[in-house]
Order: sequence, then C-alpha cells, then structure tokens
Amino acid sequence: MKFRPLHDRVLVKRLEQESRTSGGIIIPDSAQEKPIEGEVLAVGAGNRDESGAVTPLDVKSGDRVIFGKWSGTEVKVEGEDLLIMKESDIFGIVDAA
Repeated sequence: MKFRPLHDRVLVKRLEQESRTSGGIIIPDSAQEKPIEGEVLAVGAGNRDESGAVTPLDVKSGDRVIFGKWSGTEVKVEGEDLLIMKESDIFGIVDAA
C-alpha cells in the first residue's frame, strides 16, 4: 500500500461481522450495523509536543482495534473502503490470546 497517514492519524480496515446469529438466523445486510472492530493498516509518525519532540503512537500496523461506531472518515484507497481516524478515536487493542 502506498498510503501513509500524517501525525496521529491511523488507517483502519473494518473487519466483517458474522452474518448469522448463534441460532443460525441469517441477518440481511440492511439490518447489520457497521463493524466497530478493524485492523490497522498504516500509522502516522506521531504527535509533536511543545518542545518539538515526536511522541510515537501506541498502535502499530497489524493490530486489531476497537473504535467508536461513528469514528473516522471513510475513504477509498486503491479501490478498498477504509477509515482514517485519530488514534484518540480508538478505544483499545484486541489481543490474540
């Protein structure tokens, strides 16, 4: 990918949710909510503090994150629907364990 966010911005790809309930009922696309979990594809360098030093971000490429339902700005990069958001819009990182 040839896109790098600036400063404290993060590029996130939404992860698709299950389209079936645990009971086997199929949920139509029109009734599904937007996923609030995604994978970080790229991160900016970080914020500058008052002294000019760059503070790196806590998230990195490959992290699975949870973010707010209405967080970020939807963009299309290389034909793929992605989100650009500030790191502060991310609630936390999902550990694989």
